Amino acid sequence: MQQDKNIEKDFFDFHAEKEAYYDAFYPETNRMIIDRFETLCRPPAGALVADIGCGSGVFTNILRERGYVSFGIDLSQGMVRSGKKRYPNVPFIAGDAEALPFPDESLDAVMLSAIVHHLPDPVGCARETHRVLKPGGRFFAFDPNRLNPAMYVYRDRTSPLYSPIGVTENERPVMPKEVARVFEDVGFQVDTNFLSGLKFRYIASSSVRWLLPAYNFVDDLVFRPPFLKWFRPFVLTSGRKP
Repeated sequence: MQQDKNIEKDFFDFHAEKEAYYDAFYPETNRMIIDRFETLCRPPAGALVADIGCGSGVFTNILRERGYVSFGIDLSQGMVRSGKKRYPNVPFIAGDAEALPFPDESLDAVMLSAIVHHLPDPVGCARETHRVLKPGGRFFAFDPNRLNPAMYVYRDRTSPLYSPIGVTENERPVMPKEVARVFEDVGFQVDTNFLSGLKFRYIASSSVRWLLPAYNFVDDLVFRPPFLKWFRPFVLTSGRKP
């Protein structure tokens, strides 16, 4: 099954116009995610980094602040306009994760910003990521984990409590081993890690938004032990191109 790109464009164009900035996390959480990107990808100073699925550009901007030459890529023209307005010194490009606007072997690192779970079949994205990376280049993806109880109950379509508010029809939490296998099959050496303690500042559903402080507290507390890592809410898939 292929991604319906028009659904993605319409959804994020709408939110780009409706809301000042489409940022789900608090600033300290955004920085935490980039910390993990740096730990797992180890990009050299001044590395060329593409932030794919950049949204309003918060991660692209942090990457640039940390000394990388970063580019924000998003399918939504609305989000690209929002990024340019918010961060005028950062380059943003309207582009498709399955047809990236970069030459072969031109990038040091690729950050897939919560985009894999928007792709019913992420193999095209994996192939493009492999194509644009230099030999030795690395990618980093973070996505909601289907093994996490909250992510499954609230965001998986098989759950009786699934909520479609604030997500597109393409989205679903991912299975860690399935994502790793896709990237391994296109030639990457892949690692899987997990992350909890990411603090949400916003979700679209007003009926459960008031629960966010409790969710943020419980998530950080319950899934901190190492033996529960596979059930943390976010999967970090990373890999190296040989």
